[in-house]
Parts: sequence; C-alpha cells; structure tokens
Amino acid sequence: MNRIDTRFAQLQKQGRKALIPFVTAGDPALDATVPVMHALAAAGADVIELGVPFSDPMADGPTIQRSSERALARGAGLSYVLDCVRRFREDGADTPVVLMGYLNPVEIRGADRFGREAAAAGVDGVLLVDLPPEEAADFRTAFAAHGLALILLAAPTTSDARLATLCAQASGYLYYVSFAGVTGADRLDTAAAGERLRTIRSRSPVPVAAGFGIRDAASARAMASEADGVVVGSALVSALEGSEDPAASATTFLRALREALDG
Repeated sequence: MNRIDTRFAQLQKQGRKALIPFVTAGDPALDATVPVMHALAAAGADVIELGVPFSDPMADGPTIQRSSERALARGAGLSYVLDCVRRFREDGADTPVVLMGYLNPVEIRGADRFGREAAAAGVDGVLLVDLPPEEAADFRTAFAAHGLALILLAAPTTSDARLATLCAQASGYLYYVSFAGVTGADRLDTAAAGERLRTIRSRSPVPVAAGFGIRDAASARAMASEADGVVVGSALVSALEGSEDPAASATTFLRALREALDG
C-alpha cells in the first residue's frame, strides 16, 4: 500500500471524506509552492494534487490555464515540480501527493525514468488528463514498478464498457469529472452528478473522488454525500492569485471546506 491507499483506508475507518486540493506548481510564485503544500496539509488536505504546468492544458478553464502560463514564465518545469515534492517530504510530510498534468512532459522523459524520479522525490500517484486507458499499459506498468498509482478519469459520458475498463485498471482513486467541460466552469448539477457517482462507486474497486465545479464549502459538502472525496482546484488557484501570503490564503480557504466535510 502506498500513501494514497493508506490515507483512504484511514478515512474509511473514520467515516470521513477525502479533501483533495489542487494547486499549480510555481504559482503564485516559485518560492510559494512548498509553503502552500505544507499549509494545505496542516489545514486538512488528505491528498494534494500538484499541477504540472503545461503550455496547452486543454481540460482546464481560464483560471488554471493562466496559472500554468504564469508558472511556465517563471521557469516551473518538471524538474522544479519534482524538487518541490522532494522539499515537501524533507520536513516529514506524509500527505499523499499526486502530480496532475498532461502526457507530453512525461513522454519526453520516458515512462520508466519519470516513474523512477517521481517516486524518488516522494510522489505517490500521477494523473495524466490526455492519456486514454487504451494507451496506458506501458505507463501503468512503469509507474507500478516504482510504486506510483496511475489515477484514471471517468465522466458523465463514460460508457458502461469503458467504465468496466477503467475499473479493471484503477489504482489509487478514480477521479470523476462531474460534468462535460473544463475546470472552473460554474455548471455543477449535484443531483445528476450524485446519481452517476452512486453507479460508479458500486463498480469501482478503488475510492471515487469528484472534481470540476466544486468551488466552496456548500458544493464540497453536497458532492461528498455521494463521493469518497472531493477535489477543489480553480477556486483555490483563484484565491492564491495575487495573495501577499499564499500559505495563509490556502489555510483560510481549505479550513472552511474541511469543516464542511467533517461537520
């Protein structure tokens, strides 16, 4: 069991739901990423999704697109991202870290080298938005050899056949995209998403976390009623943008969601 499996097992035993914040590495500043990660962990994050900046983040809306552009302009490449995780682990942090991004930076390094370097830095899982399960075998094998979970995505449009494939390959947790669209859109239908989540959870061998459209304590609590956890990204990235004290802003934002989930 890696840290992701251990954390979800603890949460299940406690009857609690996972809170999974997403932040873009390198934004709002290069020296802010590690302090923000520690702040999120202290404020109740169960898993941290660390965004790998990419020039063409096609699944992301304007908020995360702009954060990725700013981070790249500061020089936040994959080596920087891995160094952030390494420094996060130096202080004994045991919160699971999942790198979320796109396939190109991983392909450039090669699946085995990337898996080896990510695991050595302290990464626990990888979510590659544009890697379909039909083409993921080599990456899944390479990552598994280094103890990394390959996190897969399901959506409202996922067919029963494809869901069966996802469940057969799932590790860590399954990320449910709550609506067809990009991150940050204000179109979350919690009733429709909840119905779909019940179906997916009944079939998934791993926990199911819901993301996209979760912006505040109310939407987090609503989605958590049918999911094993919730992912919040764009709203947090927006809260950090321009902040004079990103770690403090991260703490304030996440504590409200943690209290809502635990309440």
